[in-house]
This record gives sequence, structure tokens and C-alpha cells, in this order.
Amino acid sequence: MITATQGVGAKSIPYSKSDFLTRAIILAALLTGISTLTRITLMLKAGNGVDYSVTNVLGIFGIGLFYDLINSLYFVLPVMLLGWVTPSRFAGKRGFKIIAFILQFILVFLLLLNAVSEWVFWDEFSSRFNFIAVDYLVYTQEVVGNIRQSYPVEAIISVLLVLTVLLTVLVSRMATRWTFRPMRFGRRSLVLGVYLLVVAAAFAMVDNKLRQFSGNVYVNELAGNGMYELFAAYRNNELDYNQFYAKLDEQQASSLIRSMVQTPESHFTDGKRFSIERDIVNTGTELHKNIVLISVESLSADFLGSFGNTQGITPFLDSLAGQSLLFTNLYATGTRTVRGLEALSICAPPTPGQSIVRRPHNEDLFSMGSVLGSKGYQARFIYGGYGYFDNMGYFFGHNSYGVIDRTALSKKEIDYENIWGVADENLFELASREISAATQTGKPVFAHIMTTSNHRPYTYPEGRIDIPSHTGRDGAVKYTDYAIGQFIRLARNKPWFNNTLFVIVADHCASSAGKTDLPVNRYKIPLLIYSPGFVKAGTMPRLMSQIDIGPTILGLLNFSYRSKFFGYDIFKLEPGRERAFVSTYQSLGYVKNDSLVILKPQKVTETFTPDFKDGSARQTSPNRHLVDEAVAWYQAASFQFKHGLMKR
Repeated sequence: MITATQGVGAKSIPYSKSDFLTRAIILAALLTGISTLTRITLMLKAGNGVDYSVTNVLGIFGIGLFYDLINSLYFVLPVMLLGWVTPSRFAGKRGFKIIAFILQFILVFLLLLNAVSEWVFWDEFSSRFNFIAVDYLVYTQEVVGNIRQSYPVEAIISVLLVLTVLLTVLVSRMATRWTFRPMRFGRRSLVLGVYLLVVAAAFAMVDNKLRQFSGNVYVNELAGNGMYELFAAYRNNELDYNQFYAKLDEQQASSLIRSMVQTPESHFTDGKRFSIERDIVNTGTELHKNIVLISVESLSADFLGSFGNTQGITPFLDSLAGQSLLFTNLYATGTRTVRGLEALSICAPPTPGQSIVRRPHNEDLFSMGSVLGSKGYQARFIYGGYGYFDNMGYFFGHNSYGVIDRTALSKKEIDYENIWGVADENLFELASREISAATQTGKPVFAHIMTTSNHRPYTYPEGRIDIPSHTGRDGAVKYTDYAIGQFIRLARNKPWFNNTLFVIVADHCASSAGKTDLPVNRYKIPLLIYSPGFVKAGTMPRLMSQIDIGPTILGLLNFSYRSKFFGYDIFKLEPGRERAFVSTYQSLGYVKNDSLVILKPQKVTETFTPDFKDGSARQTSPNRHLVDEAVAWYQAASFQFKHGLMKR
């Protein structure tokens, strides 16, 4: 029973062994209140992206409250344990009160910090904490540095500390005013036992699927609880395809994938299950030109004037597009740099969970580096940041590439750097130096260059372009365009220029959030292949996946080779067989013709007719053959990696 102080001047009930229940309830109420305010704030930020129907609004706050309460069960565990273990003789002591105050202070600060962090994460990704947030916890230096360079962190922390003190004092006063009657150890143990049973039941029976009640992605995100979503993402960061996704009989899937990867210039080397190893035979003389592949951070197609943008933020790339082969219907496989690097290096569809770049046992894979290495090339991965980030250095270093990162630059060679890497102009100066040195050996070079400047906090050297640094994405895009232009113009004076194929493509789009689970317009990226006198300027409008870029480059150079790639040479592929892959870490999309098939955990398959301009999608009755194709691609890729069939 709860009792209160009686009348004016009555003595407050001192902290006792039973006050832990009061404090736990107050903290749970505080968590629910802060979470509700956060939900309202994020909903206002999402604006017109939210479908404000009565059902959706009730779901946002009703289901949201449910997840807040579930999260509060986990959150108050330290308070419950402290109250349980505290002996009677310590309950009213000053030292114990200090310990209780400190614990409350920490928990309240975490609540406020989480609310601010959710805003920051939503500002970048338009979603609650997810798999990306779990990944970022591993790289605290880069992530914290990025936040410090993007937001007034010291001022924010100062305000949070003041609010934390005020709220902690309030919690303490409420806990001493309203309290349960004292309990002996046996009763406290009973209460704790019941509480732990409820926690265990919630852990076993509740997951984050209940919030997926609407066709509007923003609504589903708002119905969640950020802290709960963070731990749910941590629990599900590895997704076994066979366990969670729809699958075909292995023989059927194997036959189907083999029929889909075969093209007129290829011939299978064996009949093993799920093996796609085949000999690619191209006619004509092999052209051992240098290949400079520039994967540009977050370069959405709609940033370019060539795709209808009127802001003029990519003047060089727009001018280069008129001298290049421009691919106008290309789609990124995922939403993160590691997904783009995976697609460009091993030319395989995305598998659920972690990118292969970050997985164990990802060494010695069949890659662009290994193919070109067998042709006498020197393969290099050149990166403006530190190679340890996202395991990029290890992945490329163990898959037939030499790795060169910012450590190769001295301080005097760096005009500007932020937490993600050196300014793109310095990266390209490093790349130019490495390419020049390598070509002097008489061997051709394959240089994969990964930029970093088009990333929050969007900072770069002042005076390069007419948009000040740190003013937003548009300036970062224009600066990267400037740096690429400077690199190409200087390369034209190099002895290796006339024997080089320049390939410029994005790693992924600037944003993947939309009203639908996989808004296809948020995956469209540009691709330019520039090689004066060799590649004729024009446009390629055929549907194409990021995993097709490698085989297409090899085809342009007339290379014959043994392949384990899933990608197509778009110039050899018969019309009507084009397809693309788009994904998050859980949802796997397959685009073909005018349809989008999405595979989700719990073996869910859905078919849509997407709008390729605004990203909306209308669900349709399933096309069984198309669903089987989607399943075969993803099931085969997952099987191959798990069983070592991607090894070279």
C-alpha cells in the first residue's frame, strides 16, 4: 500500500527498502512521458510524409505507448535490483541515498540523451534506431566526431545536465513523499521474482513487429520506441536467410539461379548445386586499359542536372555527362557505403543483415581485384578516411587489393579534414600520385577510389565553391563535384590518361527514407563511363543493378575470364532480362519490369507496382514466377557466402 506524509509539517517517510518500487514506477512514467514527447517531435519533423488517418494516429500513440511500457520494464531493472539487495540497516543512511541519487541521475540522463540522439538519428536517416545505429556503436570515434562537427554538442550536454539534475531531484522528492510500506527480504524477493517473470515474458513474447501495422513507413517508425528498437536491432544484426526468409527447394533454386545468370557469352564449368562458376568468352583483343573507379559518397541521381536537377550543384559532372556514356536507370543495392562497396567489388546481391564487407570469413572472395589481378593489373583501394572503419581496409586487403588510406598522407598534404576523412581534393591528389607511380611499372592499374566529403557534417575547404562549408548537403555535393573535376582535368595531362577508363558512380543515395518500405526512387544513382576515343558518348537507359557494373566494365575491355559474379554485362544481356536489387538490412527488394517483390523476415513475400518517380507503391496480387526469381537470387547469394562458394 502507498502512504503519504500527513498534513503540513509532517515528517517525510525516509528512504526504505520498499522505496525502490516507487522510484521504479516514477522512472517508468518519466520514460513514457519523454518517449511520447519524442514521438510527437519526430512526427512533426516527418511532416507530410506521415499518413495522418485516424487509424494511423491511434496506432502511433497506442502501439507506441505499449512499446514505451515494455521498454520501461527493462529500463528500471537497476533500480529494482538495488532495492532488493539493500539491507535494512542501510536503507535510510546518507550513503545509500547518495548511491540512489547517482543511479537515478544516470538513468534520467540516459533518457534525455536518448531523446536527443533519436532526433539526430532521425535527422540523418528518417527512422528510429536500427541496424545502422548498432553498427555505429562500434566506431564511436568517427560517429561522435561526426556529431561534434555537426551539432553544438557542449551546449546540448550542458542543457541535458541541468535538466537531469532538476528531474532527479523531482524523482527523489516524489519517491520520499509517496512510498510503499516497508517489505522484508522475502517479500521483496517475491516482488522481484514476479517482476523478472514479466520481463522474461516480454523478452520472449514481444518483438518489434507489432509496430509494422501501416503501409506508411513513417507511421511504423513513429509507433516504435527508439531505445527498444536499438536493442532489437542488436539482437537481429545477423539474419540467417534459411531461418527468416521465404525459400525454394534447393534443387529448384539452384536450377533457377543458373538459368538466370547465364548469358550468351558464358558457359558453366560444373553442375554443382548453387554453383554459378562459368567461363565468360568475349571476342576481340583484350584491352588492358587502366580503370579508375570513383565511388562517390551519397551521390543520388537527382543531384545531377542530367537527371533534372536545376540547382546547378554538379556543373562538372553535368558537363562530363555529355562526353561520357551515361547510365540513366541504375539502382544501388543498399543504403550504406559498405553495401555499395560489396556490389562494386564482388558483384553479388545484398544478403540480409551485415554487409559481407563486415562479416567474418570474408577473405579470398572472387572479386574485381582478383579478376584484374589475373590479367596483370595492380588493384588498389584508395580511401580518404581510415581503412579500419567499417572493416573496409581488412576486406579489400584480403580480397586482392592493395589498401591506401589517409595514413599515406602527411599533415602538410592535407588542406582540410573532418572526422570521416581528408578533403576529396586531397584524396584525388593521393590517387593521382599512386596511379602515376603504379603505371610507371608498365602494368595497368585498377584504382577504386572512395570519397568522403559528401557526408554530414558537410564540411570542406573554404573558397573552392560558391557555397560556404558546413551549410548543408548541397554544398558538399558541389564540392565533391569540384574535386572530381579538378582530378579529371589534371589527369588529362598525365601520360596514363589516354589509356584509362574512368567510371564514376555513387555508393548509395543521400537518403533512403520514404513513405514505403523500399522507395525505389531513393535507390537511383548515376553512372558515367568516360574514356575519350574509346567509349562513345551517349545514354544507356536499360534497367541495371550496381552489381552489373563490374561485369560491364570487363566486357567493355573484351576480357575473357572465369566468373563467379552474379552481375550481368549489360551490353551482352538479351532485352527483357534486366533486373535490379534494392534493400535495407532486413527487406530485400527485386525490381523487374514494372514490379517490385519484397522479401521480409518471417518468410513474408509481397509484390508491388512501384512509382519510380515518387517512390510510392501499390500492392498487387503476387506473381508466383517473379517471387520465385527473387527468392532464388537472394537464397543463392546467401547459400554461396555461407558455404564458401564465393571464394576465388
